[in-house]
Amino acid sequence: MAAPSRLLIRGGCVVNDDLSQVADVLVEDGVVRALGRDLLPPGDAPAGLRVLDAAGKLVLPGGIDTHTHMQFPFMGSRSVDDFHQGTKAALAGGTTMILDFAIPQKGQSLIEAFETWRGWADPQVCCDYSLHVAVTWWSDQVKEEMKILAQDKGVNSFKMFMAYKDVYMVRDAELYAAFSQCKEIGAIAQVHAENGDLIAEKVIYGEPIAASLGTDGTHYWNKEWHHAAHYVMGPPLRPDPSTPDFLMNLLANDDLTTTGTDHCTFNTCQKALGKDDFTKIPNGVNGVEDRMSVIWEKGVHCGKMDENRFVAVTSTNAAKIFNLYPRKGRIAIGSDADIVIWDPKATRTISAKTHHQAVNFNIFEGMVCHGVPLVTISRGKVVYEAGVLSVMAGDGRFIPRKPFAEYVYKRIKQRDQTCTPTPVERAPYKGEVVTVMRQDCTAGTQKQAHP
Repeated sequence: MAAPSRLLIRGGCVVNDDLSQVADVLVEDGVVRALGRDLLPPGDAPAGLRVLDAAGKLVLPGGIDTHTHMQFPFMGSRSVDDFHQGTKAALAGGTTMILDFAIPQKGQSLIEAFETWRGWADPQVCCDYSLHVAVTWWSDQVKEEMKILAQDKGVNSFKMFMAYKDVYMVRDAELYAAFSQCKEIGAIAQVHAENGDLIAEKVIYGEPIAASLGTDGTHYWNKEWHHAAHYVMGPPLRPDPSTPDFLMNLLANDDLTTTGTDHCTFNTCQKALGKDDFTKIPNGVNGVEDRMSVIWEKGVHCGKMDENRFVAVTSTNAAKIFNLYPRKGRIAIGSDADIVIWDPKATRTISAKTHHQAVNFNIFEGMVCHGVPLVTISRGKVVYEAGVLSVMAGDGRFIPRKPFAEYVYKRIKQRDQTCTPTPVERAPYKGEVVTVMRQDCTAGTQKQAHP
């Protein structure tokens, strides 16, 4: 991606997870080089410097979507948003990095699956990306490949697909073995909430998705089959209409930590594979373009969180958990210039007619959102402005992630220290011991029992 040599974002309110301040941001060669008031006198713009006026607007770290499935082969079909179209849509919505999933077939090499996904993504991505790798089976080979992926391939997170009943493997011993291997190699283990009984003793971070924050499962009872089918995903949306508000409260109060989308889109005609049997409907919904606006609308505009918490749950916390921080998830000197100029007063109405996602419907259709990305900057290049994308396939790049993220493993170390039993040194007991009688059921007699 060819970035301008210099870019100045002037006069905006720079919002990080811990602080908001009016400041200019100077970008050079894709990195933030300076941050402060009046970095350049008004009207003084040397050659090669582009100035963006952000007065009255918010300047946010680019969003990080922790959960996508681009061009995913699934249930006899393939999701319609490939890495090119899907990452273009992400940029249009203010997201500058996605974390997708490489998912091997049962018995397939994890490394082979990882290389396959890299082969699909590298030539197409328009924004930066990284990969989780799914564990769909267990063996000594899988254990060793997890280690190689963490140490040599830049993968520090593994999804435990064996936790899905009737889909992959369900033996708890193997799931625990996979958890243990994650801890050994400094990786993050990911499971769905239905498996909470298996992870109760772990350090846990919760990730609600945009769909569960912005809509609910009442759509499954719609009399139009195609409307109901559009919302089919796994796990399904909950039918209680109070669930989105409840989850947003948890997110605002730090009981939940970060947000993704589970973006995995299938057109109506693909969903129709299950027209006679709903279990054959390809699972998946949209969200990569809409996540930031939906969370702003349901969280900030509704008064549940401030702009700093918004930055935390859409960007910073993800960067910390997956060991990308402070390169990603923060506007600071030395950080990648992944930046969004955000207008909190502007509105947009979500619609399939205007979105950039390839899918022919939108589960948030008609939602009016206060809070709009005006400009998206990816590694110092303006890639979205005034509704126009200026980006090419392959402009993004794979971002490797090191194991043992401090944000996570410092908590694990602290928990282990706190939970480690401490022996009490004491002299042995030397007093009397009572004699008890036990019943011998076979003989019907009593016998003396001694400790």
